[in-house]
Amino acid sequence: MKRFKFLSNNTVGYLFLAPWFLGFFGLMFIPVIASLYFSFTQYDMITPPQWIGLDNFKEMFLHDGRFLKSLKVTFTYVFIGVPLELTFALLLAIVLNKGIKSLGLYRAIYYVPSLFGGSVAIAILWRQVFGHEGIVNQVLGVFGVEGISWIGTPEYAIYTLILLKAWQFGAPMIIFLAGLKQIPDELHEAASIDGAGRFTKFFRITLPLLTPIIFFNVIMQIINSFQAFTPAYIVSEGTGGPVDSTLFYTLYLYIQGFTNFNMGYASAMAWFLLVIIIFLTALFFISSRKWVYYEN
Repeated sequence: MKRFKFLSNNTVGYLFLAPWFLGFFGLMFIPVIASLYFSFTQYDMITPPQWIGLDNFKEMFLHDGRFLKSLKVTFTYVFIGVPLELTFALLLAIVLNKGIKSLGLYRAIYYVPSLFGGSVAIAILWRQVFGHEGIVNQVLGVFGVEGISWIGTPEYAIYTLILLKAWQFGAPMIIFLAGLKQIPDELHEAASIDGAGRFTKFFRITLPLLTPIIFFNVIMQIINSFQAFTPAYIVSEGTGGPVDSTLFYTLYLYIQGFTNFNMGYASAMAWFLLVIIIFLTALFFISSRKWVYYEN
């Protein structure tokens, strides 16, 4: 009787939670479990899947050169783009923390790129900006420098997308700004009385007290960067070119799953990406004991 009374008392709550449960199981949990099964099969989304064991993973690591290329491109994008993005975000947060006039307006302006940076429209604009007849080459032409197609040159194509990543610094900037406002002014005042300069106060007070915020931003931006898809798809027109120089991991996963109809292989790639993200996240959590400082 107590069990039924508990259910009756919480019926309204469960009814309100029902849409979330339907979305979670229908759109997340069941598809995730299904993709784990498909990763061990040969599945083209038309015929029934055939169990092949670890063959998809063996193909990935031993025979698929484009898979290894996509890993290299993605790691380049993540480990150059994320530090640049967070550096710009922190510098601007420090500037905006000086109590300048119209602070809300500046925060909104700098936050806009984070809202639209991952959109199709911005990716198309970026392709035009760095194209052969784009704005960048027009500016270079003023100084007598003959430009190239930055998007179409394998050596530079990935760096145009890294610049796009760095330009989307608005979200981490807002978080950094919130962290800076939590640092007591008394600490800086005491350091100034002791004769500490700006750089000393930044590296001895501000930066150590910001390490929890830095840690959070690093984790979130690394996860988001590994999942980046739209810029590479639009800029390379869905091919990852030129010469696979912008072949992001997610783009190659999409090509395998929805262009080549090799959904089993794409599922195996998706699970390996999950392993990479979990490994890097765990690595940062372990290392945080030595460089992240909390108040306690």
